Amino acid sequence: MHIAPLSPDDPSELGGYELLGRIGQGGMGQVYLGESPGGEPAAVKVIKPSIVDSETRLRFTQEVEILKTIWGARIAALLDADPEADPPWLATEYVEGLDLSRHVASHGPLDALLTASLGATLAEALATVHKQGLLHRDLKPANVLLGPNGPKVIDFGLAVFAESSVSLTAANTVVGTPSCMPPEQANGEKPLTPAVDVYALGAVLLFASTGHAPYRADNIHLLFHQVVDASIAPDLSGAPEELVSLLTAMLAHRPQDRPALDDVIRRCRALIEARGLKVAQARRRLTNFTAAPAHVLDELLAVDRPATPGSTARARAGVAEVPAGRGEPEALAPEAAQQEPGGFRPDRQEPEPPRTPPMPPAPVPRPTDPRLLFARIDTPTLPPAGTTTDEAAVKPDLSRPSTRPAGRSGGGRSSAPRRSLRHSAQARITAQRLREAYAANSPF
Repeated sequence: MHIAPLSPDDPSELGGYELLGRIGQGGMGQVYLGESPGGEPAAVKVIKPSIVDSETRLRFTQEVEILKTIWGARIAALLDADPEADPPWLATEYVEGLDLSRHVASHGPLDALLTASLGATLAEALATVHKQGLLHRDLKPANVLLGPNGPKVIDFGLAVFAESSVSLTAANTVVGTPSCMPPEQANGEKPLTPAVDVYALGAVLLFASTGHAPYRADNIHLLFHQVVDASIAPDLSGAPEELVSLLTAMLAHRPQDRPALDDVIRRCRALIEARGLKVAQARRRLTNFTAAPAHVLDELLAVDRPATPGSTARARAGVAEVPAGRGEPEALAPEAAQQEPGGFRPDRQEPEPPRTPPMPPAPVPRPTDPRLLFARIDTPTLPPAGTTTDEAAVKPDLSRPSTRPAGRSGGGRSSAPRRSLRHSAQARITAQRLREAYAANSPF
C-alpha cells in the first residue's frame, strides 16, 4: 500500500494519534495512517472542514454511535472517534495490504476457487452488518482490503455518513459508486434494502474474477443509463463458468430476484467443496495468495522519520520493526548487523578471539547400548595428576551395564541421597572452565 507524505496543511496529530502519512482520500475527507501512543497503527479519517456545520456534527455523532454496534472478524473495527473535534475524525483498524482493485491491477484476476472463497467471506461479513440493522451501501473493490489475516471490509463510516447528509441527498443527487451500484440506488429509490449489498457484492466478485465491472462506459451519464435500463444485461464476459449462474442472480435488475446472502454463502461453499476442499482451506489459499509481504511502516512512508531510541536499539539488535500482527521480526542484512560492535547474530559465526581460552571437556558420548539409557549416573572418577581434560573425559563402564532405572540402587532404595553429575566435582570443574571461556570471549 502506497503511503504519501503529509502536506504542510495536514495535521501532525489527532486525538492522540500521530499522523504518519496519507493513505487515501474521498469526497468526504482524508484518510491518514496514524499511530497510537502505544504504537498501534490505525486509519484515521478526517471530515473536510468545508462541509462541517452544526447539523453535520449532529449527524456524524449519530452515525458514530451506529458504527459502534458493527462487529465481525472481517470488518475493520472502529477504534475511536470525536465528532465534536475540529475537524471531526474517527479512527479504525489499519489493515496492511492492497485493496482488491489494486491487487487485481497488479496480479490479475482471481480464479474461480479463490473468487468463491472471497464471496463466502464477504457475504458472511455483510450478513453480520445487516443483523445490526445497517447497510454498507458502497461496497466496491477499493473497500475490500486483502490483509495478512484475510480480506476485510472497510469504509462503513463515511458511506453511512454520506447517505444521511442533507447536502448529498438533495434532489437528483445519488450517493455511491456507479460501477457497483444497483438500479434502485441509481434511481434514488428509498428506502434501500439488503439487496443493494448483494448486487454490489456480485459486482465485486465479477471484478475479482474478470478485472472489469458489470457495466462500462466512457462517461458517467451513459454508465447510469446502462445501470438503470432493464434491457441491458450486465457484462459477464471472462467470468469463470462455475460462477456465471451465481453472478447472474446477484446482478439481477430487480431486488427481489437476487439471492439472500445465506444462499450466496451456500453456493460459494458448494463450488469450493466440489473442488475437494473445505471452506477453511480455500480461505487459507486466498490469504496466502493475496496477502502482501511483511512491510516495515517506516519503509512505506515517502519521507524519513527521525530515529528514536527504541528503533536505534532494535537496529543494533539486528531486528527490523514490523506492524502489529505481521509475525516475527525480520533480520537486518548481515552487513548492517556486523557494523554494530557486540551485535548478536545467532546465524553468524563470531571471529575467534586473539587468546585461546581453556576449553571445557568433551561431552560424554551418548551410549549406543539401549540398556545404558536407564543406567544410574554415579560420581565420575577425577583424572589422575598430569593428565589433560580430554584424556579424562568420563566414560561409562560398558562391562557392567545396569538396567535399573535412575534413582534405584542394589536390591532396594539407596539410603544416601542421589548425587547427579550436576553436583559432582567434575561438574564444578566444568562449570568453572565454562565461566572462564565465556569471560574471555565476552565483548564486555
